[in-house]
Amino acid sequence: MNGIPTTEELSRIGLRAAPTEPQDEPLLPLYINLRLRYLGLPTFPLKEGPAALDALTSGLVALSREKDRLLSHVLCPADRRIQNYLDSLLGEAAPQLPATTFVLDRHGLARTLSLPPDRDHFESPIVSSYRVRQGVLHNPRSDRRTTEGLFHIAESGLPIPDDKKAVPVDVFGQLLAHALRPPAELAELPFLSTLAQQSGANATETTRPTGCFLSLLLRPVICPSVAGVSAEKSMEIRFFAPGNLVCNLDFVESIFGNAGDPRLPENDAALDPEHWSGHTGCVILAPHLTRLTKRELGLPHRDEASPRQQRDGMCWREPDELYNDGKAFKVTARDASGVIVTLLSDNYFGYCKKEVKTQISYATNLYGLAEEEHAGGALLFTRYDLSEDFEATRVFKKYPHRLEDALALLGEHALPQPDGSALDREYPGIVYVPADARFTLTEGANVTWQHAGRTVTHPLRVGHVYILPSGYKVHLEKPRDSRTWRLVGTNAEGMLAHKPCTVSGGGKSEISKSLSDATHGGPVFVMDFENDFAQVAELLAHDYSQRFADAARRGSDQRPILSDQRSLGSVIKLLTPSRAEFSPEYNAWLQTIPQHIKELVFTVKRFYRPEWGADWRTRFGVDIVNGTAANELRFEGHRIDANFLRVGFRPDGGWRTFGLRMDFQPALKIQVEDDITSSVVVPRAALGQGLASATAEPSLKFVHNCEYRLFQRPDEAIRRGYDHQTESDFAQEDNFFSNYEALTTADARALVEDALRLDQFTPPMQALIRRACEGSPEYFVSSAHPRLVEGRPSKNPRYLQVRSNLRAPRETYVAQVGLHLARKVPLGQPVYTPVNAVLAGRRNNPAAPKAGIRSLAVYGPLHYMELPELFMEFICSLTGKSPSTTGAGSEGALTKGPFNALPPIYDLNATLVSYAVTGYAGFLSSAGCVGPKARVDHDISLLIPEVWCRMGTEERRPESLIAGGYLERCEDFEHAGRPVLASRLGYRITRRFVSHFCGRVFNHPHVVFSEEMLRPEKQSLDEFADGMDNIVSTQRAVAEHYFADGSIALACPPLRALLHLMRDGHYEGQTLADAAFRALFDTAAIRQSDWYRKRLDAKQRIDCAQWQRHCDYLESFLQRESYASEAQRLGIAERLRAARERLAHVQSPAYLAELHGTIGAEPSLAPIPTS
Repeated sequence: MNGIPTTEELSRIGLRAAPTEPQDEPLLPLYINLRLRYLGLPTFPLKEGPAALDALTSGLVALSREKDRLLSHVLCPADRRIQNYLDSLLGEAAPQLPATTFVLDRHGLARTLSLPPDRDHFESPIVSSYRVRQGVLHNPRSDRRTTEGLFHIAESGLPIPDDKKAVPVDVFGQLLAHALRPPAELAELPFLSTLAQQSGANATETTRPTGCFLSLLLRPVICPSVAGVSAEKSMEIRFFAPGNLVCNLDFVESIFGNAGDPRLPENDAALDPEHWSGHTGCVILAPHLTRLTKRELGLPHRDEASPRQQRDGMCWREPDELYNDGKAFKVTARDASGVIVTLLSDNYFGYCKKEVKTQISYATNLYGLAEEEHAGGALLFTRYDLSEDFEATRVFKKYPHRLEDALALLGEHALPQPDGSALDREYPGIVYVPADARFTLTEGANVTWQHAGRTVTHPLRVGHVYILPSGYKVHLEKPRDSRTWRLVGTNAEGMLAHKPCTVSGGGKSEISKSLSDATHGGPVFVMDFENDFAQVAELLAHDYSQRFADAARRGSDQRPILSDQRSLGSVIKLLTPSRAEFSPEYNAWLQTIPQHIKELVFTVKRFYRPEWGADWRTRFGVDIVNGTAANELRFEGHRIDANFLRVGFRPDGGWRTFGLRMDFQPALKIQVEDDITSSVVVPRAALGQGLASATAEPSLKFVHNCEYRLFQRPDEAIRRGYDHQTESDFAQEDNFFSNYEALTTADARALVEDALRLDQFTPPMQALIRRACEGSPEYFVSSAHPRLVEGRPSKNPRYLQVRSNLRAPRETYVAQVGLHLARKVPLGQPVYTPVNAVLAGRRNNPAAPKAGIRSLAVYGPLHYMELPELFMEFICSLTGKSPSTTGAGSEGALTKGPFNALPPIYDLNATLVSYAVTGYAGFLSSAGCVGPKARVDHDISLLIPEVWCRMGTEERRPESLIAGGYLERCEDFEHAGRPVLASRLGYRITRRFVSHFCGRVFNHPHVVFSEEMLRPEKQSLDEFADGMDNIVSTQRAVAEHYFADGSIALACPPLRALLHLMRDGHYEGQTLADAAFRALFDTAAIRQSDWYRKRLDAKQRIDCAQWQRHCDYLESFLQRESYASEAQRLGIAERLRAARERLAHVQSPAYLAELHGTIGAEPSLAPIPTS
């Protein structure tokens, strides 16, 4: 889990550690002018920039420019590493990287440069930019990306995947040369775009060129740190862009952070071997490359081209044919030395982000141990509505922790108080209370406990968190649609749900979104109070002991509904039909009970207190309105609120809503992943203390979110008032928007005048719109107004959302404190939060014949797949049409296939090993639809994590679920004379699963998913059969790529067999069902295999070579006399000593033993062993 950010981290992404911290934004234009003068470019006349300052700095600037001229061919260390690679690739013809660029050495420069100081709008042929009230809005020429024909790779170094286009090396050299010579209009800086219109500018300034190259240094993480085991590893990436594209650099530094000035020794990654992975990336933005012809780049005529060149379009028939038909592309050169260079010919922001993802993936494969994953994820803490009273002794019985022990664990972080409580030193709103605390809202909002022979009473404060010695947390909350306050309890232990290998639109972001936005409230309904409660009384008095289908169990359970030995969940289960548990007669009787009567029983159970005895009915009632009994139930005079959740849509578009349990509260979710994840697998034995007691896996996966800000597409935000988080984000300052309309002050006034529709927005959005009427800046963005593309709203509106642990660090801190107390680990020592559950996602779709999209609607709400089926799924990653892209079909291995610079077999090998050594079970949830007729959007993506975090570790094990009848195997069958290979879907949840586990969320779980949703073939057998044929035929076509490009030879034995089966339907005569075939995927056998041991040996060879290079570089730096003082300041001698120690360790047999239980590394990428 990404922890609490440091002040340095916050600075790299333009956030402040405290609201009182001074801002430097007002000084940035002045700083930019100094930098422009240093580059010999004109400056913008600023009111804040007096002429005296220019005179004062002119000599320094002239001196710096003269030094630059003398060092015009000297590159910074990162650029020198890139140039060395280009020289080795292209020889003497290699173009030279620019030695002098506008270096974006601090966060915020790019944003300031992206607009002129005196205008709120900049327009060019490739981007429309606006200064808006909440930040900036940039609408690039394309509103979304494509993957078709996008990725081209130079024919050098490592193998080229079959689905990529191969580019001759000399053609890559030509493209690079053109990329480094952008046309003048593309090089123009938006900051200087209005210079000619300035009355204060002199004539000489306004006629000088206003364009330049800009550059940026990133240091994205490629391998997470694991406390006590390994340090965080990052690569270095250099971005170069002509002036017009400065907004793209603002975008990437906002996501990945600004790593500072690459010319300074402290930012030379090679001087920091503990944290540098040894890999260097380069990205050059060059949208003008789409204007070049194939012929001028040196591609052959079709008659002289090879078969692959003809297939890839790397040849021409007509002299004026444009490269890649004039469409967007990226072209990459890379090899096993650790340098990768990419040219991007489109300025859509998603390409920049995906390229960083590509380069992280490249680095992880060469480094070993780590994976780059296309994943979402969240750390979930189950929450409960505790109503109005809560006795902490209920927790103490299960977790007998005492406050004095908790304070010893907290140490100096807690400040003991005279009344027996303690306050947190960092956050005074966190209060540590004794284990006998009692919380109540019935006689005021108070918490009481015993101390020194007296009762201590404290008022409960809104915004405070009260933590028990066990780590259990209680706070006061007023739900959004409710009139009453309530107590909310949060478990100390959490569950990290990892959503890997998830296609676009499959719910990566939704797994970490709160369920609150999808819920809505209302009263508890009674038809006729006297009659309804008479039926309730009958049900409470009923004898349920004879309900069991098993005659031997009848009479064994005599507990009344109101017994304190029976929980609310037990009552819900009692009144939910179950063919497996209950007799046919009892199930038939349950069907005669109206649902609203069951709801009333649940309500009485929820509020009942043992001291009432039989006098429960007098506590409830209804108002009398116009002489008639009303229909809203009240408890002790107060209206009772119920909550409902949408789970899908009716055929007419109406919502399918279901009542939530009275004690249900959406889980606390701390986002840990959203798209680009780096992960590492560590043997459990290496971790020592700090793990949850229920942890059983032999090795554990740790994940790290590589992004500080998340490129979100808030699909539901177009509905005013629905997405509260997005509307709250939009009302903040310093946002980055794309694909939204630039609304004006006139639009704001029109929205305000439409009072009824304005009221549909949440209060923050309403306040923003009212402020926008003031007119400065001229523009603003509304969450309900995407950009219009060809007259229609874009389906891909985006904004950068600050990661939750940066936005609300206290929440993360409280969660960590709870884990320390629950596990009895002192606060200064690590507690570990590895992956606990794998819940991948698929986006399903009905057939759309006119669009050429086949049915992909065969999945139920949730499936479990054993490794063979799971990896057929991951290899293929089918998807319907996503709002993010312009196409449909297969996204490829682990869903990042279109952006993978290496053969995807490397990733597949590593991922299979990670599943083998950890033993994680692979589940897949559905988005979009379940069957062709049941639209669900992301409702299941939101629901499944809530159910999963309410299940115990043993309950989540697939073996237990299968044995209990909660999962059923999908079986092959014939339809219309053709086989339907439905077994490739693995297992799917049953009615029993829904009734049992969804009963922890809903009042009536058995009706949440219909039979047609659990078994989609019942919606349309024809379409189900076609959907399965779509999957099987696509799996066959995708597998063929691995044979065509030769990467089948690089596949580990289980995957080699699986690819054969996907292509041919069998492997050496074995089918998917054969025990011998499935034995290849036995996790114990994999861990003992020779090919796994070779992966460990490969990782050792990689590390030996890498640490030798680290030592050599540090030694050479120490020998540079002119850098003696810098070497001393940075402690280079000590770093060299540590590097030599590390080198000696990785060369030892002990290190090879330590690697057992990790994923090792790809043998074909490791240095060749020497004798």
